[in-house]
Amino acid sequence: MTMESLFFLVTNGHDEGASFMSALAHWCVRHRRIVISSWFLVAVGLVAAVVLGGTAFTTSSDMPDSESSKAYALLAQMPSSGSSGKIGKIVWHSTAGPVTSAAVKTEVTAVLDEVAKQAGVVKVVSPYTVAASGDTAYAQVVVSSDADVAPIEKVVTGAEVDGVTFTYGGDAFQEQISSSNGSSEILGLIAALVLLMLMFRAWRAALLPLITGVVGVLVSLLLVMVGSHVVTLSSTSITMAAMMGLAVGIDYALFVVNRTRKGLLAGKTVPDAIARAIDTSGRAVIFAGLTVIVALIGIRVVGLGVLTGMGEAAAVTVAVTVAAALTLLPALLGAFGLKVLSKKQRARLAQGVVEEHAPRLAGKWAALVQRVPWLVAPLALAAVVLLAIPVLQMRVGDSDASSDPATSATHRYYAMSSAAFGDGFDNPLMIAASTPDAPSRAAFTALATELKSVTGVATVTPVAKSADGTVQSVTIIPKSSAQAEATTTLIETLHGDVIPAAEAGTTMKAYVGGSAATTQDLSDALLGRLPLYLGIIAVLGFLLLAIAFRSLLVPLVGALSNITSILAGLGAITAVFQFGWGSGLLGVGSGAPITYIVPVLIVGIVFGLSMDYQVFLVSRIHEEWTHGRDNKRAVRVGVTETGRVIATAALIMLGVFASFAFDGERIVAAIGLGLASAVFIDAFLVRLTLIPALMTMIGKANWYYPCWAEKITPHLAVEGTPEPEPEPHAAPAVSETVLQA
Repeated sequence: MTMESLFFLVTNGHDEGASFMSALAHWCVRHRRIVISSWFLVAVGLVAAVVLGGTAFTTSSDMPDSESSKAYALLAQMPSSGSSGKIGKIVWHSTAGPVTSAAVKTEVTAVLDEVAKQAGVVKVVSPYTVAASGDTAYAQVVVSSDADVAPIEKVVTGAEVDGVTFTYGGDAFQEQISSSNGSSEILGLIAALVLLMLMFRAWRAALLPLITGVVGVLVSLLLVMVGSHVVTLSSTSITMAAMMGLAVGIDYALFVVNRTRKGLLAGKTVPDAIARAIDTSGRAVIFAGLTVIVALIGIRVVGLGVLTGMGEAAAVTVAVTVAAALTLLPALLGAFGLKVLSKKQRARLAQGVVEEHAPRLAGKWAALVQRVPWLVAPLALAAVVLLAIPVLQMRVGDSDASSDPATSATHRYYAMSSAAFGDGFDNPLMIAASTPDAPSRAAFTALATELKSVTGVATVTPVAKSADGTVQSVTIIPKSSAQAEATTTLIETLHGDVIPAAEAGTTMKAYVGGSAATTQDLSDALLGRLPLYLGIIAVLGFLLLAIAFRSLLVPLVGALSNITSILAGLGAITAVFQFGWGSGLLGVGSGAPITYIVPVLIVGIVFGLSMDYQVFLVSRIHEEWTHGRDNKRAVRVGVTETGRVIATAALIMLGVFASFAFDGERIVAAIGLGLASAVFIDAFLVRLTLIPALMTMIGKANWYYPCWAEKITPHLAVEGTPEPEPEPHAAPAVSETVLQA
C-alpha cells in the first residue's frame, strides 16, 4: 500500500474510502488464515535474509565541512604509526611500592604478555609509561577493529599481582559498556499487559495489542537489519525502532480493539464490528501513523547521517505497525470473535442486554475542568513550564568515563588514570595544519610553542610533519576531561583566538581535531539546525490539524502545546542526566552533557505522539460539535469518551518507554526517560487538562475557519463515515465512547 493510497484513504470521507476500509477489514476476517500465514512467512523470509546476509550497521556523522573533519583529512596525510585498529589502555596502580620495582615489573609484564596473546590484539605499545608519582603506569593496547575485547578484559580483571590493581579503558573498550539484557523491556510489556487487563477484563482482548505490537516490531526490526546494507544505520537504530514500534504498535492496536468491542456490545456482528473499527479508529491510526512517519523522516533536515538513519529506521517500524493494525489485527479479531469480550459480557449479550458503564472518572474530570477553566488552564500551563525550565541550561555533548557508574570498570579506569596523569589523560586534541610554504611552517612552529601557555593546556607533544613538510600536527593534552566545560572553553579559545592569530598574514590553515572537538562540532551543527526542525514540524502539525478539523485556533493551540510537551521532556532529561538528579537510580552514573542525538529524536518522536493524542481527542470533540454546535458540550463529551482510552494508551507508552530508561546505556536511557516524561505530561497535563480548559474558554471561536481557506482545503475524514445519531430519548451511546476517529 503506497503513501498516496494511504493518504487517499484518510482524506476521502465518502463511500469510496469507507467501502475500501470496510472491504479490507472484511477480507482480512474472511481470509484470516491467509493473512496470519502471510505475516509469518514474511517474518521467516526476513530471518533467512538476515542469517544469510548479516547486518551492516555503521556510524556516520556526515559532517564534511566541520573543523574536526578537516583536521582528520590533513592527519590522514601524515606518516602512519603502523598501528591500525582501535587503541585502549591498561592502567595499573601499585600500593606495595614503585611500579618500576623489579618484582612488580616482572609480574605486570607477564600480564601484558598474556594480553598480547589474545585474539584480535595487534600489539601492546609503549609499556611502562609511568606517572610522576611512580605508583601508576599504563600500556597501550592496539586491537583490530572487529576484535572481541571480552577475553582481554577477562585477563586484566583476573590478574592477581600482590599490591597491584588493574583496570582498562579507552576507545577499544567503549563498545562493551552497558549492554541491555532485555529484562527491562520484558517488564515494560508485562506492565502493558496488566493495564490492558484492567481496561478490558478479558485476557484475549488484552493480548491482542501486545501480539500485534510485538509482531510488527519483530518484522520491522528484521527489515531494518536488512536495510542496514542499503542505508547508513547505527546499531542504536535497533533500540530506537523497538522503542517506537512497541509504543505505537500497542497503542494503535488498543484503539482498534477497543472500538471493535464497543461495536460488539452495541449488537453488531463480529465482521461488521471489526469493519466499523477499521473504518473509524483504523483511519485515525493511518492519519496518526503518517504524522509520526513524516516527523521521523523530517529529521533529515538536521543533516546528520546517524540521526537520519535512526529516524528512517523508526519510521519503517511505525509503517509496519500501522500495516499490522490494519491487516493482522482484524484477522486475529476475526479468529477470536466474541471471545474478546469477558464471559460476563458475552452472557449478557446473549440475553440481549448491553452492559456498558459510562467512564465516570473521565466524566467527573471533564466537568471539573469546565467548571473552573480559568484556573485549570494557568495551573496546567505553569506545571508544564516548570518542568521545562531545566532545558534552558541544557549542554549538548558527549559524556566520558568520569560520569560512568562508580562501580563500572570505565569509571575505575578514569579515577585511577586521572589521579596519576591528569583529567585530560584520555582527551587528546590534535591541531593539524596545511603548511605549503616556509612562512606558514614557521607560523605553525610558533603556534606549537604558544600552545604551552594557553589556559587549560597540560602538555604539548613535539611537532610531527609529513614527508614534504606541507602538513604538520601537534597533540594537546588538556587539563580537563572531554565532558568538562573547561574543555569546551579551550576548544572555543583555539578556534576563536589562538589559531586565527597564528594564521594571520600566512597561508597556514589549522584545524582542531580529537573526539571532544568532533563532539563540539556536531553539537554546534545540531543546535544550529534544531530550531529549523522544530519550526518545520510545528507548521506541519498546524496545517494537518487545520485541514482535518476546519479550524485555526484548535490547530494553533495544538501545535503550541506540542512544543510545550517536547520542552518538558527535554527538561526532564536535563534534570536527570545533566544535573544528575536521580541518575544513579537509572544506573547511568552521574551528571554529564546530553548526547547530541537525544534532543533531535525527542523532538521528532514526541511531536508525532502528541499529534496522535490530539487527533484522537479533537476528532471526537469535532464530531460532537458538528452534531449540535454546542462547544462546551462537545468538549465535555470528547474528554469523557476518550479520556480513559488516552490515559490507558499513555500509561502503556509510559511503561514501555520507562523500561528503556533502565537499559543501562546512557543514550537509550535518556531517550526512554525523555519520551516517558513527555508522554505522561502530554496526555495528562496537556491533552486531558490544558486543551479542554482552553477550548472551553475560547468557545465557538474554536471552530472559526475563513471561507477562502475552506475553498482551497482538501477534506479529511478522520472520523470515518458517521453512523445515524441515537434517538433523542435514548441514553448516550457509551458504545461510541471509543474515539470516533
